[in-house]
Amino acid sequence: MTSNCGSSSIINNINPPIPKWQLALVVGVPVVLGLGYIYYRSNTKPSLKPGRGQSEDTVKDNCTKADKQVSIVGDVFSCTERSFESTLEKAQSFKQAGNKYFNDGKYHEAIAYYNKAIETCTNENPENLSVFYQNRAAAYEKLNNYGMVMADCTNALELNPRYVKALIRRSRALERTNSLETALEDVTAACILEQFTNDTSLMLADKLLKQLGRKHAQEFMATKKSVMPSKHFIRTYLEAFRNDPILIELDSTSKIIPTYFSEVIQAVRNQDYENVISYCTEKIENLQADTVSKYKLHLLRGTFYLLLGEHDNAISDLNMIITTKSVVKELKVNALIKRASIHVQLEHPEKSFCDFDMAIELDPNCGDIYHNRAQVNLLLERIKEAKEDFEKAVELHPDSGLIYVQKCYANYRYGASKKDVSLIATAMSDFQKAFEKFPDCSECYTLYAQMLCDSQEYEKADYFFSKAMEKDPMNATIHVHRGLLQLRWNSDIEKAVVHIKKALELDEKCEFGYETLGTIEVQRGNLREAIRLFNKALMLGRTAMEVTHIFSLKDAAKTQITVSKRLGMGLASNMHLIS
Repeated sequence: MTSNCGSSSIINNINPPIPKWQLALVVGVPVVLGLGYIYYRSNTKPSLKPGRGQSEDTVKDNCTKADKQVSIVGDVFSCTERSFESTLEKAQSFKQAGNKYFNDGKYHEAIAYYNKAIETCTNENPENLSVFYQNRAAAYEKLNNYGMVMADCTNALELNPRYVKALIRRSRALERTNSLETALEDVTAACILEQFTNDTSLMLADKLLKQLGRKHAQEFMATKKSVMPSKHFIRTYLEAFRNDPILIELDSTSKIIPTYFSEVIQAVRNQDYENVISYCTEKIENLQADTVSKYKLHLLRGTFYLLLGEHDNAISDLNMIITTKSVVKELKVNALIKRASIHVQLEHPEKSFCDFDMAIELDPNCGDIYHNRAQVNLLLERIKEAKEDFEKAVELHPDSGLIYVQKCYANYRYGASKKDVSLIATAMSDFQKAFEKFPDCSECYTLYAQMLCDSQEYEKADYFFSKAMEKDPMNATIHVHRGLLQLRWNSDIEKAVVHIKKALELDEKCEFGYETLGTIEVQRGNLREAIRLFNKALMLGRTAMEVTHIFSLKDAAKTQITVSKRLGMGLASNMHLIS
């Protein structure tokens, strides 16, 4: 089966991916609002648009220009009390004077007149009084007096709990004082009240979620228990290396493996991955001399520390190989590649590229270097560099279906980024060649399906995901991707859940499955169940990057619960309790 979609339509239909935190936040809106929102709309008065211009005065101030007498003497405002019909009119005149000073950048003078407006206005006019507090908060914000900003915004919100400007301003002040959780609550409330239509509010929420995610991830990773990935994940990871000196030992049937190394190799062959590190440690301690076999044991142990997410231990083993002059280049190159991947996980890409450069100096014809560097470039959205590295890797490993199809996908991404129809057409043609050259490579079908998702060819994408499942029936990740497709294709939540639950049956350590299912539960309004699933994903996260992202999703869900209660909006009736 081939795709009949045109290249130009692909360019027009490519959708930028929605940030996952925003998906978690936004998809919950209909449920979070629900009847609570309808009740709010039916039972509250229209709120005033706060500002320093004329809108409020037009709405609330019924006096005419002749009723007021505001004169400017030098640089000082003088407000007479002649002809004022009410204290509100008088307060409004003080506010206007404050606005003039604010617009001129004279914030202390503005505050003085906002003080008079607040003192003059009575509690019988709560909406106007809330505006005066909000205006004074704006002036304090210009003076970086965040304590007073928070105090005035709080006063404004006590008078008008749905005052969006005050929520946003207090959120910014809370962020400046590192009160991130409360800041996120305020901006989330603003987003809900604005029905997620204000880009400024959404950007602030995104920023706060990232900051909060990093904070929680650092605290969590300090005490987190390491969990070995699933057998399928580890096997797939190991098989992606074509020049791994350990795998050469593993696949060798003719070579006699030394006794002290055979037990470790046998454990890897039997997929007894949980015991590989302890076996390596025992053998290393029993070997006195610094032999090639001893360094191989360090490399293997470092690899499994990497898989376990114990980066310090992994780097220690890899450094021993990299810094020892007598170690053969094959071991050094493999250690450099793996250390480079750790640097990326620790968000130090510049160190990663240094390691790749060192590896190329040692062995410029090792395809694993270019293959792994290409994936890092793709992760960092360096599409052109990824494309060039994949092409070099294919040149060195022309028999690898995995590398070939990843090159096709990078070429497609590059063509799409350039809006180049001919490049996209070439990439699509190369995918067809991949099916012919590597018919049993599941990655060929998976990446082609993802490309079809980008171009909204959902029915064809579903077909190719099903083909990928036939080739690799134990691959849980394919089921998760197919579940996500159901959401994009026809918003079929039930079918999506079936696919993702199947993924978790195949691999109970599929962090991607728990994370995605949690996001869907947010969409269904089951925020507490979503948090439970995010907690399971957190226990399986191996890197600070993964954990930070999951915490952002969890924090978004937790904040929605808090804010919904605060605004008096009901949550879905079928919400599960956190176990």
